[in-house]
Amino acid sequence: MDKEISQTVIQQRRRKQWMVAGAVLLVICGASWGLNRVATQSAALSDLRISEVRIGQVDNTINASGIVIPVREEQIPSPVQTRVRKIIAKAGQTVKAGELLMELDDQTVRVAIDNLREQISQQDIRVQTLSNELDAQLKRIASEIELLELDLQSNKVKLARFQKLGANGITSQVDLQAAELAVKRNEVQLRQHRESLVDTRKTTSSNIESARLQRSIFQKQMELQQSLLAQTQVKAPFDGLLTWALTDEGSSVNTGQMIAKVSELRNFRVEASVSDFYARYLNPGQSVRVEYSGQMIKGEVQTILPEIQNGTVKLLVSLAEPNHPALRHKLRVETNIVTDQKDKTMVVDMGPAINGKGRQDVYVLEDGRAVKRNVEFGLNDGKHAEVLSGAGLRAGDKLIVSDVSKFKHLDSFRVR
Repeated sequence: MDKEISQTVIQQRRRKQWMVAGAVLLVICGASWGLNRVATQSAALSDLRISEVRIGQVDNTINASGIVIPVREEQIPSPVQTRVRKIIAKAGQTVKAGELLMELDDQTVRVAIDNLREQISQQDIRVQTLSNELDAQLKRIASEIELLELDLQSNKVKLARFQKLGANGITSQVDLQAAELAVKRNEVQLRQHRESLVDTRKTTSSNIESARLQRSIFQKQMELQQSLLAQTQVKAPFDGLLTWALTDEGSSVNTGQMIAKVSELRNFRVEASVSDFYARYLNPGQSVRVEYSGQMIKGEVQTILPEIQNGTVKLLVSLAEPNHPALRHKLRVETNIVTDQKDKTMVVDMGPAINGKGRQDVYVLEDGRAVKRNVEFGLNDGKHAEVLSGAGLRAGDKLIVSDVSKFKHLDSFRVR
C-alpha cells in the first residue's frame, strides 16, 4: 500500500530542483560572458581598415557645399509696362545671339514715338519762326539807325552853321541852343537803337537756343522710345541656353519685370557656401578642389561676397576647366577650399578612428596585436591626415583607421 509523501520531502525535492536549475543558469551565463570576453578582445583583420604611415603631402581644407552656375547669365527685363503678344522660344532651348525669343505689344511705344516726332517738328518750326522774326527786327532797327545817323549828320551841319553865325552875331542864342539839343537828341536815339539791336539779338537768340534745346530733349526721348521699341522684340543677348522664360501669351508685365533668362552653355564657375565660422580663414586666390562623381576639377577662390546670410559666407570659385563635360547648370558639387599645405610630412589615410586635429588614442598593429598609442594629428583634407608626433610613430607603421570604439577600454587586443 502506497504511503502519502510528506510535505517536508516535497519541499526538499523542489528546493533541489531550483538549486540545479540555478547552477545550470549560472554556468550558461558564465560561459556566455567568457565567450563574449574572448570575442570582444580580438578582431578579424578582414574587418579592420588599415592605413600605413608614409611620407607625402597633405592639405588643410574647408569643406563647402557648392552649386555650378554659369560665368555669364543675363536676365532680360520688360522695357515697358505691356503684355506678351507672342511666345517663340521655350525654357531649356538652346539659342543663338540675336535669336527672337518673344514679342511684346509695342502699341504704346509707337504712340509715344509719334507724339515726340510731332513735338520735334513743332520745335523746328519755332526755331525757324524765331530766326525769321530776328532777321526782320534786325533789319528794321538797322534801317532806323541809318535814318538817325542821317538826321544826326544834318543836325550837326545846322549846329555848325548856327555856331558860325552866332559868332558873328547874326543868329540868336535860342536857335543855337535848339540846334545843340537836336544833335544830342539824335545821339541818344542812335545809342538807344544800337542797344536795342544788341538786346533784340540776345533775346531772340536765347529763345532760339531754348527751342533747339527742347528739340534736343525730345530727340533723346524719341531715341529712348525707339530703343524700347526695339526691345519689344525680345532677342537672345548671346549664344547660350534659355533657362527661364514667360510661358503665357497675353499676360501683363510691368516695367523691369524679368521675362527671360539666358545663360552660357559651356562656361561655368561654382558658388560655394560655408559656415561664417571659417570666414577668417578665407582669402581670394586660395586653391579649391571641386569634386563630383569621382572626378576632380581644380579651381581658385575668385571673390568672397561681403554679406553673411543665415550664418553662411558665399564665395565664387573660378575653374581651371570651366567647360568640363561633367559640369551642368545648378549641379551640386563638393567643394574643398585649401587653406594650408605641407610637403614631405608623415600622413595617413583618414577614417572613423581619427577624429580631426589634436591628440587622440589610436591602435597600431604590432605582431598580430593592436596596441593603443596616443598620437597627435595635424592638417587634414578629409582624405588624409598629418601625423605630427606620437609614441615614436614612423613611416611604415600601420594604423587601424576603422571604427574600433568597442575596444577603447583596452590597451591592446588580438588581431586574428
